[in-house]
Parts: sequence; structure tokens; C-alpha cells
Amino acid sequence: MTDSALDGKVAVITGAGGGLGRATAQLLAASGSQTVLIGRRPGALDETAALIRGTGGASLAFPLDLADPAAIRTAFSEIRARLGPVDILINNAGSAPPIKNMQWMPDEQWDTTIEVNLTAVYVAVKCALPDMLARGAGTIVTVSSLAALRPNLLGGAPYGAAKAAVQNFMGYLRATYRNEGLRATTILPGEINTPIMDSRARPPSPTERARMLDPEDVARMIHLVCSLPPRAMVEDIAIAPTFQRDQSGDIAISRELGRPG
Repeated sequence: MTDSALDGKVAVITGAGGGLGRATAQLLAASGSQTVLIGRRPGALDETAALIRGTGGASLAFPLDLADPAAIRTAFSEIRARLGPVDILINNAGSAPPIKNMQWMPDEQWDTTIEVNLTAVYVAVKCALPDMLARGAGTIVTVSSLAALRPNLLGGAPYGAAKAAVQNFMGYLRATYRNEGLRATTILPGEINTPIMDSRARPPSPTERARMLDPEDVARMIHLVCSLPPRAMVEDIAIAPTFQRDQSGDIAISRELGRPG
């Protein structure tokens, strides 16, 4: 059964090869959206596409490196040529630096984290925005993080800074274009049991992961935001695990990881 508000809409999801991106793509496809999957791992995108097609959904995969603005622009041009203008853009892809303490962090880890979490969002929005404004309708959802509000050593300095910046960027889009029909939403989740947890200085245990948010929990929030009638927009929404785990041990390890000598 499709959701009439989403039926036939062209929805682009970045980071769609697993975790939250995959769960979001599946929910949007089940509601009738034509899902476009973007990510850097071709095999993982193919798995997501196969899951969607297996339930009768429509899906198209574009493997690319989100740190490459030219590749993003090329993909959006091809999407428009093949499917038409983008109706929904989900900026979900994220990257966290292996070294969390900025004293020991190589500069390239800062650069890469900013490129994926912030610059790629800007490039994708700039590709989708003209058609949305021309039609007077469009929905952009960017997955930030509670690290934007509570920065610490778990995600690292560039991760928290980029996630705060994209929330600000979504606010800019609302202030500038909401009266032209654009909806811009920031989702700020706490810990989600996704592969990004593997980049932590101390990857959480299976027991700890079981108490975190499930990707589908957050995907349901994104689905709701996209399926609301055009008159309604969610601006920012935070969602966190009910159980607050003790992160002090993780922070202590992150403080020392990468120390020279």
C-alpha cells in the first residue's frame, strides 16, 4: 500500500548502503517513492536496491564518493535526465574521524569529515534546489546528530562542528525559501546502532548496541517529515535512546587515542 503523499516522488538518499540510509530508502520506497541510492560502496547499494525491488519498489543506485563535488553534480544531472526533478533529498551520509582528540588528529581527517558531513550536503542541496523552487515544492531532510548540541570526544571535533553547521544550514534554507514551498528539516539523533559505531575508539558492545536507537526508529521520523501535507513542516527534531549509557570509558579512551609516542 502506498502513501499518496509520496507516491511517485523522486527521493534521493545519501549513505543508502546500510544503516539509517537503507532503512529510510526502504520506508520511502514502500510508500511509492522512486528511490535513488547514493553511497560509496557499490555492493552495499546493490543490496539495498535488491531489498527494495524485492518488495515491489523502484530504486536506482549511484555509487560515488561524497567528498567529490563533481561526482555529486554529475549524479544529480543524470537523475534529473532519467527520473525528472528531485522531490525529496535526504542528506544522511556521515563520516567520523578515527582519531577523536584534535591534538593528535591528522589534518586530512578534519578535511574529510567536513567534506562528507557538510560540504557534500551543500553541493547536493544546490543541485536539487532550483527545481524545487521552480515548482514551489520540495523537502530536504538532513541527518545531523546530538553531537551538534553536546559536542565531545565521542564523535570528534570536526564531526560535531559539521553536524552543528548543517543544522544552521537547514535553518538558513527555511529562513530564505520556506515561502517558496521549500521544507527543510534537521534530524538530530543520539546513538544509532549503525556501522559508524565501528569507528569509535572503543566500539560499543552488543549489549550496549541493543539499547541504542534502531535505524528504523529514525527512519520512521524521516518518513513522517516527508509525508506530512505541504502546509506542515518539522523544523528540527531530536530523538535519543531511552537508556542513557555511561560513556565516560569511551571518552577516556578517545582522549588518548593517537597520542604520539
